[in-house]
Amino acid sequence: MMSAKPTIVANSGYTPSVSLFKSASIVSLLTLASRITGLARELLIASTFGASALTDAFNVAFRIPNLFRRLFAEGAFSQAFVPVLAASRAQQGNDATRLLIDRAATLLFWALLITSALGVAAAPWLVWVMASGLKQSADGMEAAVVMTRWMFPYIAFMSLVALAAGILNTWKKFAVPAATPVLLNVAVIGAAYFGAPLFQSSGWPPIYALAAGVMLGGALQLGVQLPALWRLGLLPRIGFSLGACREALQDPGTQRILKLMAPALLGVSVAQISLLINTQVASHLAPGSVSWLSYADRLMEFPTALLGVALGVVLMPQLAAAKATEDAARYSAMLDWGLRIVVLLALPCAVALLVFAKPLVSVLYHYGAFTVQDVTQTTAALMGYGFGLLGLVAIKVLAPGYYASQDVRTPVKIAVVVLLLTQLLNLVLVPLLAHAGLALAIGLGALVNAAWLWVGLRRQGRYQPSAGWGRFLAQVCLASTLLGLALWWVSGHWDWTGMQQTPWQRVGLMASVLALSALGYFATLHGVGLKLRALLRR
Repeated sequence: MMSAKPTIVANSGYTPSVSLFKSASIVSLLTLASRITGLARELLIASTFGASALTDAFNVAFRIPNLFRRLFAEGAFSQAFVPVLAASRAQQGNDATRLLIDRAATLLFWALLITSALGVAAAPWLVWVMASGLKQSADGMEAAVVMTRWMFPYIAFMSLVALAAGILNTWKKFAVPAATPVLLNVAVIGAAYFGAPLFQSSGWPPIYALAAGVMLGGALQLGVQLPALWRLGLLPRIGFSLGACREALQDPGTQRILKLMAPALLGVSVAQISLLINTQVASHLAPGSVSWLSYADRLMEFPTALLGVALGVVLMPQLAAAKATEDAARYSAMLDWGLRIVVLLALPCAVALLVFAKPLVSVLYHYGAFTVQDVTQTTAALMGYGFGLLGLVAIKVLAPGYYASQDVRTPVKIAVVVLLLTQLLNLVLVPLLAHAGLALAIGLGALVNAAWLWVGLRRQGRYQPSAGWGRFLAQVCLASTLLGLALWWVSGHWDWTGMQQTPWQRVGLMASVLALSALGYFATLHGVGLKLRALLRR
């Protein structure tokens, strides 16, 4: 990416912090738009293709580039790049930081080029490693290999998107990075609606249109990031010569990123190994198991992304800046605020996923090819994820507490032990609960992971809880209990799957129930004396 060089608009050094809640709200609202369109994407796929060997093939093929994306994009690379970038800006100013961006982009570009070529060539082996159980259907295995080859270069687009997002977030430009995932969903929706009939008329399996939509979505996401970088004068200049690569490798900043990436790669690999094992196990269960887990995962991602991802995106660069300026009090206060928001919003969401899972799945997915059996199986998986939702969201706040201090090793060690624990849980739970046991094992592992991270921050002295946690927890638990009882009654009072023939009535009923439940939850908090406005303004 060659660029003109307009003047960098940000001042040297780190600017004063904007409202954390305002920034998190911007990211959360845009993430909500992404998740709504993502849900529309999954709803269209579910109603058009159902849960079959071919949908399993697409989900496996899509997971393979996403697995590698965790290494090069929002996983190991971002965990190493953002703290070093924020520290460079705080300590050395914008000129040195601009050079760091150019050299990091050069190394990332060449790594992605080589990885994409190898991934396309190794697609059959990758599919076998990820889901050898697809051999139960010859069409499923062949489709997974073809779609993996089509979609593997998606990691290149998304990794460069992650580079751009890290830069923009460090400059507190949160809107564009948070909004770009909408483009992937729109592209896949268009591919499913318009592309599938075209593929079918041309003799191709219609589901291949989804793979084409994924690639289009990746290109669009990168395309909208570039103008935002150019306006800040931060569009990376990639070196295409061996000399440029050599200079990038010798730069102290990129060496620091690579040094931090080494343990981060292990940590991210642990999470991806867990995903790989779960997908492999699910592929050997009843046909549709991979898809049931994927549909449940999409619903679980709503609170995870709206709360955890939004808070993590906003907190990471500001925690790194506080660490660089040795402001320990601000560092601890930001973590404390983030954890209170997690408990305030994630706990009632977890309760809702546990007691209101069947209505959610019925209203959102039970159309067309998606059967009552699919509703039942997806509901079981969603409830499994619900057990660990609080942990899954809390990790997004607790882990940056380590990464911002450039301590990657501690979360990695914890992740390795939790991986082993999760697989032990799988041995017990999968024979009892089938695919839902995989979801429950992930949820329970996330709770252990979050608790361990919290204890570590306390012992290291990086986090000191502020006063009032006991009362705060009691207030939130009371309100969540009342919310759960109300949703449990509503869940059993109506036949949600039987209302398939009146979809708008069912949608309106669920929307009303959720809106009234949210109002009741916050009214209860107000009634027991929780000062919401004061908490959000902290």
